[in-house]
Amino acid sequence: MDIENRTTVSDDIRHMLKEPGMYAVIFYNDEITTMDFVVEILIKVFHKPAAEAASIMMDVHDNGQGVAGVYTYDIAMTKKKQADLLSANKGFPLRIEVSKTTEEG
Repeated sequence: MDIENRTTVSDDIRHMLKEPGMYAVIFYNDEITTMDFVVEILIKVFHKPAAEAASIMMDVHDNGQGVAGVYTYDIAMTKKKQADLLSANKGFPLRIEVSKTTEEG
């Protein structure tokens, strides 16, 4: 294969590859899960600094929901499952969903 054909194949492959889709991990407010526990999950599972975790928790409290982070699908689902397990172990009904973002990636 000559150089011109290799360049064409490389360009064709590059056009076929896409960035992975991004997914938001969304926390929903409830009347049982404590604010402190939401902050704890955001720090432990989502690696948020305390001030950012508190801000996200206030979004959840004030607006009914808040975005814990935006990740590729596998990472978003792993974080959701970790948070779900910790919530269940503490007896909290924290509802967490993973939703595809509308951004092109």
